[in-house]
Amino acid sequence: MHGTGKQSLLDRSRLISKALPVRPQSVLLSVALVTLGMVFTQTGASFAKGLFPAVGAAGATTLRLTLAALVLLALFRPWRQKLTPDQWRAVLLYGGVMGAMNLFFYAALATIPLGVAVALEFTGPLAVALAGSRKPLDFVWIGLAVAGLAMLLPLGQTSGEIGFVGVLLALAAGACWAGYIVFGQRAGTGGGPHITALGVSIAAIIALPFGVATAGTALLDPAILPIALGVALLSSAIPYALDMVALPHLPSRLFGILMSGQPALGALSGFVILSESLGAWQLAGIAAIVIASLGATVTIARGVPPPVA
Repeated sequence: MHGTGKQSLLDRSRLISKALPVRPQSVLLSVALVTLGMVFTQTGASFAKGLFPAVGAAGATTLRLTLAALVLLALFRPWRQKLTPDQWRAVLLYGGVMGAMNLFFYAALATIPLGVAVALEFTGPLAVALAGSRKPLDFVWIGLAVAGLAMLLPLGQTSGEIGFVGVLLALAAGACWAGYIVFGQRAGTGGGPHITALGVSIAAIIALPFGVATAGTALLDPAILPIALGVALLSSAIPYALDMVALPHLPSRLFGILMSGQPALGALSGFVILSESLGAWQLAGIAAIVIASLGATVTIARGVPPPVA
């Protein structure tokens, strides 16, 4: 997911789920829908990489965000909602970091494999989750994440195609993802998907100058637009719709556990669609970050009190 409202849906689902019965069948279906959404997200990222030769990373980012914004604006019509000045300031920051996150992430994809980029980007939300950790077990997850990060750094002969520039760009995307979570909460993402639609629209506006500078009129090439629309649907609209159906029936801890598999799905998608093969050291680094995210999700969920309705 790269800034398309996962945090908004999770916050909202915590309130909705209090009023809905949780049945095993509903949970299983919800798990399947969320997993399918993650597969679509990583598949969309893989196809987006195929646009780079024609429009560059910034151009692909611009097309993906612009088309996703148009879809979300049509679906949720956020102009019908009134926001306070404080909310507008938060929404501007929310959309700003979302735009930067996508620009950094797609720029990283131009130089490093998808699975590595997703794993490095995941250090952002993992840092937010572990911020202020005090329990000894939390430091185990921090240590695992640091070890995984070290294994993905381009040191020695095991680094393969991994370059420092790509690593720094992916880590910058992770830092923006952390800001996306913080500013999204301040903007009141639990209030509904209209905040997400506004945020994606602002992100598209921020990405537009970079895309135009990189690709120019190629952004309007009729041969590219269908692929770009497919990327926008796969990466944004379809996963968002699936999550809207699934999350009200899914415990928040289980959602976090499922999300921890994103780096592994990214590596699999990169291998199947882009023929990106990773070395054993890189796979071990991705696995360490996945385990750290999984462990942090379970540990923190146990220590957090239930949300207040």
